[in-house]
Amino acid sequence: MWLPRLRARQEWKFFSVLPRADRTLALAWWTILVARGLLPAAFAIAMGLLVGAVQAGAPLGVPLAVTGVVFLLLQTLTPIHQAVSSNLGSRTAAWLYDELTESCVAPEGMAHLENPRHANDLTMARDFDLGISGPPLNISMDFIASGLVEFVAGLGSAAVLFAYTWWAPLVLAGAWLATHWLLRESGVWRDRNTQQVQNAQRHADYSFRMAVDPPAAKELRLFGLSRWTIERFREQRRNLHDLRWAATRLRQRPVLSSVVVVLGANVLLFASMANAAVGGELGLDRMVMFASAAIGTSMIAFGGLSWALDGAAAPAASVLRLRADMSVTGTVAKGERGADGMPAREIRFENVTFAYPGTRHRVLKGLDLTVPAGSSLAIVGQNGAGKTTLAKLLCRLYDPTEGRILIDGIDLTALEVEGWRNRVTAVFQDFIRFELSLRDNVAPGGAPDALIEAALQEAGAERLADLGTILSKAYRGGTDLSGGQWQRIALARALCAVKQGAGLVLLDEPTAQLDIRGEAAIFERVLAATRAVTTILISHRFSTVRKADRICVLEHGRVIELGTHDELMALQGRYHTMFRLQASRFGAEEDEGMEFDVLD
Repeated sequence: MWLPRLRARQEWKFFSVLPRADRTLALAWWTILVARGLLPAAFAIAMGLLVGAVQAGAPLGVPLAVTGVVFLLLQTLTPIHQAVSSNLGSRTAAWLYDELTESCVAPEGMAHLENPRHANDLTMARDFDLGISGPPLNISMDFIASGLVEFVAGLGSAAVLFAYTWWAPLVLAGAWLATHWLLRESGVWRDRNTQQVQNAQRHADYSFRMAVDPPAAKELRLFGLSRWTIERFREQRRNLHDLRWAATRLRQRPVLSSVVVVLGANVLLFASMANAAVGGELGLDRMVMFASAAIGTSMIAFGGLSWALDGAAAPAASVLRLRADMSVTGTVAKGERGADGMPAREIRFENVTFAYPGTRHRVLKGLDLTVPAGSSLAIVGQNGAGKTTLAKLLCRLYDPTEGRILIDGIDLTALEVEGWRNRVTAVFQDFIRFELSLRDNVAPGGAPDALIEAALQEAGAERLADLGTILSKAYRGGTDLSGGQWQRIALARALCAVKQGAGLVLLDEPTAQLDIRGEAAIFERVLAATRAVTTILISHRFSTVRKADRICVLEHGRVIELGTHDELMALQGRYHTMFRLQASRFGAEEDEGMEFDVLD
């Protein structure tokens, strides 16, 4: 019964990681740790032998040599162990980050990254070695080793007392071990990582990142929030420290109880030893040895229960939990059918319902929609209507909660995931910006330069930089781009994928950072370049929307209107109302450049 509970503890999980990170270093670390732990007991024995030799007038060479060797090892093993601890800590941190990276990237879906159930573990696992909540692991390992050395030394010293009498180590070691139970309220392995403490850690980290990361810098200064940010960070950190202190502080009553128990055990043992010495039953040599061992036993009290072990064990357990949990929550159905040439006829949504993990809100509610292959469809609707969710489902980042998506009559979940994704390309609002060359930004998987240059030209980005230029000023010879220029690069990436065989293009606000005329010109080019494939466009601008073959209006997760621009205007329904509201704000003659923001 106790073994499963022991293996479930965070400390056990942490120590199980060490040999996986570096077996040789882990073996050396444990070997030196045990040796350091046994040396105090060995020194007590050596001192007893030396005193006995002096009393008996025997040769002192061997006792002095043994004492000298033990003393030398006590002094030299510590710095060696520190070096091994530092290296093992670095290797273990690297292994944990490798595991975290694999856990986040390996699942074919993305529900595991948006599931609130994983949020605290993700925060702890991501930031544990950055020095935010404690020292990095290459430093903590030495603190952990020191605590465990003390624990082993206490047990080793207690074992020496068996040579005095059988009950001595049981009474004395039992009393010191009882402090762990009596002071259980300060058990850092449990109380310092409650859900409340983890939430406080996440809030404090958020406040810190808001202060030091570039994205928030403009607004913080513009709205005069600098002092507010500092105070918020201090308040959050203070709250975190208060919670940790409340979880680990020693209570008055348990401390007094511990003093009584430990004092009683020591008085009993030393009184017994004094009586034995007075009665001639315990010589000076044995008295020195057992007294030293009794003092060494006190190291049991707190050895192994340091804050450093808590700080290392919690993130290690988080990483291991994430590896198991995220592989399940991030999975999507693994089909086996090929997707070559798809879609050739149509894409059909049949009664599709979807809710994100951890929520009951259904973003899509029985959605029915058919998109003929080779056509362009624009999707409009208010925020939260399900537009981007629809794109995620088509990318197989999620599977529908209910209903199905058919590609040429075949359930999308029956298609092989990688094969289908080779047929899909997309530009999302939060598209990626690689700190790599322009060439690698347009074709991360590789493509001939001629295709890359053609895609850049179609996206209006042919003169931004040479193909080998790094798109980051953090590198020598690198350059940075404006938001609109980056958006052209993202479009070029999608167009390059079309040239390499993609048959479905998903554009989620692809030109939001371009000016009106630039957007109109770019989208004309995009439509021309994707005329032979199926294009689904999500946009708030009518200059883009009205050029699509058909327009779909989503509301509350359902299609409420579908048709061409002229048909929907003639219908005088929701689309007509939104169009007129926008036109009234900017003037009918400029409606092609107006942002569709009246629904936000």
